[in-house]
Amino acid sequence: MGRCILVYDISHDGTRTKIADACLDYGLDRIQYSAFVGSLMRTHQEELMLRIKRLLGRREGSIQLFPLCEKDWKERHVIERRPKEKDHE
Repeated sequence: MGRCILVYDISHDGTRTKIADACLDYGLDRIQYSAFVGSLMRTHQEELMLRIKRLLGRREGSIQLFPLCEKDWKERHVIERRPKEKDHE
């Protein structure tokens, strides 16, 4: 299985939601509003892109999938700060 990053720029709300759902269906994790990351076999990467192409149809948009080798994945830099959860009493 290879890691990949998928990013998109789609203005149509309904299409954008369907494409996000497709990414989640394939087990990708959302890292930004229009960006997902995860591990997919090459055949699943191709399947997902075909599904997304059908969902996009004739609407304007840009979808890019970047396969990542393990070396590049390990060398990534991440800065992440999340809000602290409040205690629920």
